[in-house]
Amino acid sequence: MQLYHHPYSLDSQKVRLALEEYNIDYTSYHVNPLTGKNMESSFFRMNPSARLPVFQNGSHIIFNTIEIIQYIERIALVSSSIDNTTTNNREVDEWMHKIQDWNPKIFTLSHIPERYRLFVSKFIRRVVIARMAESPNLASIYHLKLRDAYETEDKLKDPDVLKQNEECLIRLLDEVEMQLSNSAYLAGEHFTMADATLIPVLARIMLLNLEHEYIFIRPKVAEYWKTMKQRPSYRKVIGRYFTGWRKYKILSKTIFFLCIRSVLKKY
Repeated sequence: MQLYHHPYSLDSQKVRLALEEYNIDYTSYHVNPLTGKNMESSFFRMNPSARLPVFQNGSHIIFNTIEIIQYIERIALVSSSIDNTTTNNREVDEWMHKIQDWNPKIFTLSHIPERYRLFVSKFIRRVVIARMAESPNLASIYHLKLRDAYETEDKLKDPDVLKQNEECLIRLLDEVEMQLSNSAYLAGEHFTMADATLIPVLARIMLLNLEHEYIFIRPKVAEYWKTMKQRPSYRKVIGRYFTGWRKYKILSKTIFFLCIRSVLKKY
């Protein structure tokens, strides 16, 4: 099994948390959009949308984050004695889809100083144009991604889009707070893939230094977040990047990743 991912991509983090929680062995391929590592033409033939992450098991290739996680659960179920009632139920699926409905890219880019975002975005577009010249057979795909990048910039200038995005996050966190008043985890008294899907969202809020505004004002979410940070999967996938100076280094790299993703990923 192979996972093509980027360590600062929220969806990649969700899938890696699932793999770690189920202790499933896999081969990791870091896809760096900035340098073009693993972004050769063969990757685009496998994944024309350039979405991350991509999970491959033999000839079976999955691009959708929730579908990847559900596939991982099925693998774990077959290879162990995991109780199906705790790993595959409607409540878990509903939470995962609810979390996926929120757009973290718009939220993240809207909280980055515009001058930095525009500088990086302009630089990345130059890189992509250069790669178009190197791979003329992929030019049509790159043209679409460049158009998407400009559309993203337009959205970031629209106050209604930004307001809707923030309101979506607030509704989500309010629902989480309410649920955690009744149970230890999102879908009951045991950790599920709903929690694995939420953890990267809370980590992104922390990365942006917005935890006081969105996490700590919700006592149950704050307590839950403290508990989640103690899990071995979190420490391996996310936590090691968030200590001391590493946090600010990761923030700058995340800016680059999101800008290049605006070019490479079609929404």
